[in-house]
Amino acid sequence: MHVELSNVSKVYSDPPQTLTALDNISFHIDEGEFLCIVGPSGCGKSTLLRMIAGLDKPSSGQVKFRGTIVNQPHPKISMVFQTFALFPWRTVVENVEFGLEAQGRSRKDRATIAADLIEMVGLKGSENLYPKQLSGGMKQRVGIARALAVDPEVVLMDEAFSAIDEFTAEALREEVAEIHASTKKTFLLVTHNLPEAIELADRILVLTARPAKIKSIVDIEIDRPRNPTGSEFVGIHRDIFSLLQSELENSIMRRRLSRIKELQGLKDIEEK
Repeated sequence: MHVELSNVSKVYSDPPQTLTALDNISFHIDEGEFLCIVGPSGCGKSTLLRMIAGLDKPSSGQVKFRGTIVNQPHPKISMVFQTFALFPWRTVVENVEFGLEAQGRSRKDRATIAADLIEMVGLKGSENLYPKQLSGGMKQRVGIARALAVDPEVVLMDEAFSAIDEFTAEALREEVAEIHASTKKTFLLVTHNLPEAIELADRILVLTARPAKIKSIVDIEIDRPRNPTGSEFVGIHRDIFSLLQSELENSIMRRRLSRIKELQGLKDIEEK
């Protein structure tokens, strides 16, 4: 197992309130696998990803990479952020080289690696531009190149295509699929876009509404490239959508019941 989560929970305590975001999550990711995580909005998908990245710590349970507990950022785990997170004062090539600088790589090595990756993500000729001069899609290409520059074993992507237009997102998804196929790296994508998950994933992890638990893990056994209008694709979409819809309905019902209890509590106080 490349990455393993065992009984991971995340609780936020801000007295007098306590919020459980993730509840007893256990799953693993095999080396070279592409896993997608979907779930209702606010269920803790990004929190889960940040814990795998070592940017956040579980309240209980363990996250392991190759059998070693992850409790801080790991040099073999990279992350691509929804908000691009580029340094505005650095050019494209300087952003891509950032992690390599932190590793102490030579100027020559940095230049060679960055040039190869910039060409791979289709930004050749834009090396000396600054983030403010780039479109959203170009910024995310820089983010992907930067994540790959340090030669990670695991690439985490947090809603990586949600901040760009759908045409650009589709092109980037195809590129990411090609990168995954050619590098054999392990990819983990958090997304709210169900067709996107079915297009890319070997397996899809479906989370419940908060406090998030694992509702289902769905194997996607469709040959690539995948046709979104094909019967298998449509059938999987229907099944997972049904799972998510039931969680949304449950979440709405829980909020309504909570509101009724609050109102009843106020009534009881008034009657005393």
